[in-house]
Amino acid sequence: MLHPSYTDLMNVVNSEAVENEHPVVNSRYSIVMATSKRARQIVDGAVTPIEGSDVKKPLSVAVAELEQGIVKILPEEE
Repeated sequence: MLHPSYTDLMNVVNSEAVENEHPVVNSRYSIVMATSKRARQIVDGAVTPIEGSDVKKPLSVAVAELEQGIVKILPEEE
């Protein structure tokens, strides 16, 4: 089981959306894609402020960054 849940992550990502505006993320797929891209960046040497990131798996670090608001998912420009 994923902790935090997909719903919790979606709420964190969408918390900065303006009222009456489309949410930044509206599916699990978006969360999975964002965390996998960030995990790949970490594997490739990206710096992260998460403590103990050298002993955690890159995907766990990416999820923690998203949950803490360190990494943002930007909406697509129309």
